[in-house]
Amino acid sequence: MVTTFKIAVLGAQGVGKSAIVRQFLYNEFSEVCAPTTARRVYLPAVVMNGHVHDLQIMDFPPIAAFPPGLIPVCTLQEWADVCCRGLRSVHAYILVYDICCFDSFEYIKTIRQQILETRVIGTSETPIIIVGNKRDLQRGRVIPRWNVSNLVKKTWKCGYIECSAKYNWHIVLLFSELLKSVGCARCKHVHTAIRFQGALRRNRCTIM
Repeated sequence: MVTTFKIAVLGAQGVGKSAIVRQFLYNEFSEVCAPTTARRVYLPAVVMNGHVHDLQIMDFPPIAAFPPGLIPVCTLQEWADVCCRGLRSVHAYILVYDICCFDSFEYIKTIRQQILETRVIGTSETPIIIVGNKRDLQRGRVIPRWNVSNLVKKTWKCGYIECSAKYNWHIVLLFSELLKSVGCARCKHVHTAIRFQGALRRNRCTIM
């Protein structure tokens, strides 16, 4: 049985969230920074530990605020704003910041808090993974790694991974850990091996 996992990727402008997605899907990186202005939806399939999983990866442009959680307000705002469409119905969130930019960390800090505040009481928690990108620029780090990791893991109770989209470092690890966090029973407590199911599936992208 193939299960589809919906994933939202959020972050401030210039943090490299789109570069992370493209590195994961196509093993490519561009030095040219092209700001995300519209929601991009990718529909790859991956094989993880011998089982196929369909992914719906939604790369969102920077948003001013997370859609509110009141019904029908959330429905009206989310569907009226194309950029936010589908944001509240995902299985997991990837919040990306630039380890060399303090403001980008403050941005995901705010978005995470808004996600928590808009969750419907009684529903299961949606996993959130905090990602520190641009690890290759380690010398320009503005917040010590230990401080961020300690805050995210112990206080926020979220997953934390640092990666480099430029050098494809920890990119696959990020998505394999994500699949574990969304409750993929077959992915837990075993060594994770992940690969794509067919190159054609990697190229399925819709810009909305």
